[in-house]
This record gives sequence, C-alpha cells and structure tokens, in this order.
Amino acid sequence: MSDDRVHKALRDFAAEREWGQFHTPENLAKSISIEAGELLECFQWDRNPDFDQVKGELADVLTYCYFLADRLGLDPGEIILAKLEVTRAKYPVEKARGRSERYDTL
Repeated sequence: MSDDRVHKALRDFAAEREWGQFHTPENLAKSISIEAGELLECFQWDRNPDFDQVKGELADVLTYCYFLADRLGLDPGEIILAKLEVTRAKYPVEKARGRSERYDTL
C-alpha cells in the first residue's frame, strides 16, 4: 500500500541535510503532535479554511508519520490495515453504522 517513491524521497531529503541524527522516535512523535496542532489550527475559527493551508499542514503531519514509521522499521500501509482490522472488530457494521458512540457503548 505504501508508495516507495515517497519513502525514497523522504530518505533522500533527510540524508542530503544530515537530519537523520535528529529523527529519534521521540523527536518525530513530538513533531507529529506539533504539526497536528497546526492542522487543527486551520479549523479553529473557520469551518471552511484555506484548502492549500490544510493540504500543507496535512502533508507535514504525514511526512513526520512516514519518518517515524521508517525509523521504527514499519510499513505505514501495513500498520494501517492491521489497525483497521482491530477497529473493524470493535465497531461491527450492524452496531456502528451511522453512529458515533465509542465501541464500549454500542
């Protein structure tokens, strides 16, 4: 599921700048949270935020997620599909369709 071009581009980008030394799991997790906050900020006062700004912030979040997955030796597509199976079991269609309650209240 994951795009090898994206992985290569990100690895090359970081290597050219010698940034790998800073890409510890802790730093990358912090960066994901920071960028996610910036993404959320796009929606803070506007239900229809600037699409390009949202796209840029989402790209930042995904970039750090890819960097973290790579650092941990994980394939983003594989872990998403595995987690989807766990979530599918928690939220069976017959109980969850059209509802937003947590799994433990369905």
